Amino acid sequence: MNRSYGSAGSTSDVLELSAGDVRRVIFASSLGTVFEWYDFYLYGSLAAIISKQFFAGVSNANTAFIFALLAFAAGFAVRPFGALVFGRIGDMVGRKVTFLLTIVIMGVSTSVVGLLPGYAKIGMAAPVILILMRLLQGLALGGEYGGAGTYVGGHAPHGKRGAYTSWIQTTATLGLFLSLLVILGCRTALGTEQFEAWGWRIPFLVSLILLGVSVWIRLKLNESPLFRQMKAEGKGSTAPLTESFARWGNLKIVLLALFGLTAGQAVVWYTGQFYTLFFLTQTLKVDAQTANLLIAGSLLLGTPFFLLFGSLSDRIGRKPIIMTGLALAALTYFPIFHGITHYANPALEAAQATSPVVVVAEPAACSVQFDPIGKSKFTSPCDVAKAALVKRGVPYANESAAGTAGGPMSGASVRVGTTVISAYASNGATAKDDAKRFDAQLGAALTAALYPVAADRARMNIPMLVLLLTVLVLYVTMVYAPIAAMLVEMFPTRIRYTSMSLPYHIGNGWFGGFLPTTAFAIVASTGNIYSGLWYPVVIAVITLVIGMAFVKETKDVDIAGDAGASMV
Repeated sequence: MNRSYGSAGSTSDVLELSAGDVRRVIFASSLGTVFEWYDFYLYGSLAAIISKQFFAGVSNANTAFIFALLAFAAGFAVRPFGALVFGRIGDMVGRKVTFLLTIVIMGVSTSVVGLLPGYAKIGMAAPVILILMRLLQGLALGGEYGGAGTYVGGHAPHGKRGAYTSWIQTTATLGLFLSLLVILGCRTALGTEQFEAWGWRIPFLVSLILLGVSVWIRLKLNESPLFRQMKAEGKGSTAPLTESFARWGNLKIVLLALFGLTAGQAVVWYTGQFYTLFFLTQTLKVDAQTANLLIAGSLLLGTPFFLLFGSLSDRIGRKPIIMTGLALAALTYFPIFHGITHYANPALEAAQATSPVVVVAEPAACSVQFDPIGKSKFTSPCDVAKAALVKRGVPYANESAAGTAGGPMSGASVRVGTTVISAYASNGATAKDDAKRFDAQLGAALTAALYPVAADRARMNIPMLVLLLTVLVLYVTMVYAPIAAMLVEMFPTRIRYTSMSLPYHIGNGWFGGFLPTTAFAIVASTGNIYSGLWYPVVIAVITLVIGMAFVKETKDVDIAGDAGASMV
């Protein structure tokens, strides 16, 4: 027999709070969460510098950057475990205590990164400690979001839950925005050389100030009225993990929340706000300061739409807005990123069109140049050729040597337009001389074909770039603004913290958090700068299909008591 998530109704008898009280709850919850996201995203914003500071022992620059992204993703990998640990505490002890624990862990671990010596001083201990701090950050964030969403949702009156929780949804973007502003301020004040040498540590140390403010704010919070009522009536859960995941009725909703909502929401979020930054700096060679300003501008323009779509979801429903955002992203990502290339680095686009670069080699002679421990050596001519092109940020295609008339049947070559440069084995007896010859010939061919070393700021179309980046942020606001209210409405109060946190953090921690690493590994392997987009497009389409077919609307659910506990 089918049942809805819950029945429509009002929770006004529980939520007897003044408008001022609710505003204070939203402000306190949101501000603390902004600071926590700031801490978490500093690493992503500074990934290029961190790869040089902490992964200098890795075999090549491209692998070092991917390894830095893996360390970034490590924080996301443990977020579901943080959701389990802190979700259980939140459902059994209370939201306020959990809030304090998560912010302290996050602030302290972020500050440690600001003080941590680099690879040049302490060797492998540097990346090990860095990853450990990322793991602690991930655990803390795993407990943060579910608490914030549950806490604000527990104070929101019926019919305004989407509007109220949408403030929580702005916090991730505002945290990223704040991190970009602090980074830009430090970079501008110190200059690029000093900032990359030591000034990058300042934004991490600022976290100590934010930690003090956050703890002070959260000490003033009271427990949510729904949680207090549940405890007073003796209806709290003594085994939230068992109730959430060992009983099929609730586990089914958890799975639907993951595959029908949060997985797609996550890849859209991280494509629109993180992958774009990496795409601009690593692929299109836009200088870091300009790229940060572009992203910050798009975030500034797009952030108010979180509140718009959150409020709209109270009227027309959560599901239509989320599903529309997924569909638009899947349909338009490729043309939008082509447009970003056109307006950010037109010289690269022109060179690629007039003088395409092709690596000609036997497929069996080419490796996937991904080195998670930094010890592999890629020595074949094909590997040497691809590594040289990736280092220069030059897109390339792959072609089998056997399919080229008169082409080499062994070894590899790089064709730039009509110019052919033979590659070499880096472990050969004449490797040093071969490297000088290859680098000189490849550099000359790329220069003659007008491949740019870096994006020319004077040739960028800044208004069009901001417009395209803002469109990507708008997709983020569509899929993300209603998600907190929808997750709150899908689960009963006694296990809400635990149940909603796990699918959210698996979706965002795993599907979203590994997006930059996965996408750049795909690009490095194929040479096609747009191939990494297949990852978010495929996940978004899968979520769209599952969500449209199986996920029900929740906006009319009464979240008091056990409403929303089952779909079966």
